[in-house]
Amino acid sequence: MFNKFYPDAYKNSAYEIDYNELYQKGYRAILFDIDNTLVPHGAPADQKAIELFDMLHRIGFTTRLLSNNKEPRVKSFADQVQSDYCYKAGKPSSKNYLHSMKILKTNQKNTLFIGDQIFTDILGAKNAGIKTILVRPIDKREEIQIVLKRIPEKLILFFYKKWDRKDGI
Repeated sequence: MFNKFYPDAYKNSAYEIDYNELYQKGYRAILFDIDNTLVPHGAPADQKAIELFDMLHRIGFTTRLLSNNKEPRVKSFADQVQSDYCYKAGKPSSKNYLHSMKILKTNQKNTLFIGDQIFTDILGAKNAGIKTILVRPIDKREEIQIVLKRIPEKLILFFYKKWDRKDGI
């Protein structure tokens, strides 16, 4: 019933993922949401985020930030972590996920998306045919429109956790 909303993996944090293992499995590009995935809403890149992207690039990944936020916010963060970016991405539309793969010269089999929201991040990536990792939101303080989306997300996560599955990444 909710399968199109189910992430391929669910982790506590983007900072706890085994990126070396993902690279060994053949992934070459990672698309990231920013706010509440990598840092609290509106926060600049912190040392943890900068070190994460440095490590990802050393491993061999190409990265791209895919955010519904405005360009000044996204560009500033992208510059700090030295990543390509797409602002006003229109998530959950698959358009900019697909465009990102074209820019990065990757495809649906070697690209994955990491984000904190089911109805924008995960749904958009699933619609584009990309594997997904849902992470817990960093900060509980969120804008009202996001708070309202968290209510049905809890229902989906309830069934996701009961669903007999293996890590699909």
